[in-house]
Amino acid sequence: MVNRIAGATFAERLGFENGQIVQEFGWDDDVDEALREDVEGAVGSGLEDVDYDGVVDAVVLWWREGDGDLTDDCVDALTNLGDKGFILVLVPKSGHPDHVDASDIAEAAQTAGLKASSSTKAGKDWIATKLVQGGIQKQR
Repeated sequence: MVNRIAGATFAERLGFENGQIVQEFGWDDDVDEALREDVEGAVGSGLEDVDYDGVVDAVVLWWREGDGDLTDDCVDALTNLGDKGFILVLVPKSGHPDHVDASDIAEAAQTAGLKASSSTKAGKDWIATKLVQGGIQKQR
């Protein structure tokens, strides 16, 4: 069941809109499938995988402590991202062994030329941070 607040789903409140193309990075069997379905419902299609090479409107990036270098993954996510696009970084909630601190996300975003614009609880076990373009300098 999709949660609605003031008539909008979680995905819609974050800026996902019908017709957008969304690429997904970091999928694993621990992701929140209801959240994925919410995004797919908002955009009206499935999420594209890491091999997609067209321009995308948004990126969903599932990231956990130990997944490597978050800055590198942010830069990779920028590869196909359109000029007005955004990246939604999803990390395990506080207290989870794979949790990533908000300051680490902000630092990686800034280094990649992005800006952390908002964070919110996403589902039962995840925290979402929306990264927008317009940080220090967009890298491509």
